[in-house]
Amino acid sequence: MGILSGNPKDEPLHYGEIYALWQCSSGAKLATSCYRTHLVHAGDDDLKKMLNEAIDQCGKEIEECDALLKANGIAPAPAMPEKPEAKLEDIPPGARLTDPEIAASLGIDFAGGLTMFSQAMAQSIREDVGALFAKYHATKTAMALKLLRLNKDKGWLVPPPLQVKRPEPVEV
Repeated sequence: MGILSGNPKDEPLHYGEIYALWQCSSGAKLATSCYRTHLVHAGDDDLKKMLNEAIDQCGKEIEECDALLKANGIAPAPAMPEKPEAKLEDIPPGARLTDPEIAASLGIDFAGGLTMFSQAMAQSIREDVGALFAKYHATKTAMALKLLRLNKDKGWLVPPPLQVKRPEPVEV
């Protein structure tokens, strides 16, 4: 039996795994704060459901990553302070984020999360840590697909230039 071939939970975390867990927790705490702010600005009910789903997922990531960090003697990232309650009507029209802006911000966050989870999976040598990030990756992929459909259905998607007609090849 080789080194690090027993129960993964008995194996030490390496520095990359520690940082990935800490980064995931820290990022989820920041995202939760931002998503709660976006909820105040959002007008579309489907977008609000998507934001609530993202907040719930962040909560799971925070709980699981912080538990792993604490079990290994590492202090987790601090939580963001709670924001006061606000109503959409209280936000001046020029200061309000629009639904398409909120959806685009979610898309950027999801893409960044997928990249971070992929990197964390690739560097993990503890199977439980790699599996945890694989689970987050699969969940985030499903959420990103739902967001893409929402953007298309609502007309919020701004695609890059599309190549509708291909140029004729030029013979030289």
